[in-house]
Amino acid sequence: MKFKDKVVIITGATSGIGEACAAAFGHEGAKVVITGRSQVKLDNTLSKLQGAGITCHGVLADAASEVDNQKMAEEAIQKFGKIDVLINNAGISMRALFQDLDLKVFKQVMDVNLWGTVYATKYCLEQITANQGSIVAISSINGYRGTPARTAYTASKFAMNGFMESLRTELLKKNVHVLLACPGFTASNIRNNALQADGKPQGASPRDEGKMMTSEEVALEIVKATYKRKREIVLTGQGKLAVFLNKWIPGIMDKVVYNEMAKEKDSPFK
Repeated sequence: MKFKDKVVIITGATSGIGEACAAAFGHEGAKVVITGRSQVKLDNTLSKLQGAGITCHGVLADAASEVDNQKMAEEAIQKFGKIDVLINNAGISMRALFQDLDLKVFKQVMDVNLWGTVYATKYCLEQITANQGSIVAISSINGYRGTPARTAYTASKFAMNGFMESLRTELLKKNVHVLLACPGFTASNIRNNALQADGKPQGASPRDEGKMMTSEEVALEIVKATYKRKREIVLTGQGKLAVFLNKWIPGIMDKVVYNEMAKEKDSPFK
């Protein structure tokens, strides 16, 4: 029981990687606090976790709201008395050419992905520092390599990576663990809910989800990396290769990435 009696907060945990992390940390003995914007989905996930014998609590919260993030931290302390680990998982993607993109969509993606991480970390930091715990950010390969038609998403993940690196350095002498987890393509609903140029969800994934790493597999890697207090993990062979090659042959990678993303169903560019 790697996290027995530890209190773990996971934002955006009503599906995908977040829900899988809630189950994975719970199975390791953690008391889990999850957030979500839908009460129905929140209740469904809590029911699953409770059915698996996991001690858990749900907070109806929007990751982009500073007030909601403060409430999340306060409820966790009221319910379980402390906070040991924060998993900044809440996120949203988009798919449209920048020239066509409504800037409200760009802002929405930044508000959820970057500011959601900033707010949650700010209000949990005092507790995590006192307990010498962990702050985890679920970033992406897009935090290292931009992809076309994902400008806002890429910008948010680059910003998240920089924020976490700076924070880790600030906390170097306080024995606080900061983990940057960067999955590659993962089978989840993030592409189904990705925003189009006008802000409407695209509704269906343009990629073959069956060939991707599962959310459960990603969650287990995050649990292991948190337990071992690793600095960073980059997941999938394709993801590791992309990060490596982008460092050494960025010009060639521009063409490789363009051609790869152009293969997607209904790609907005060719």
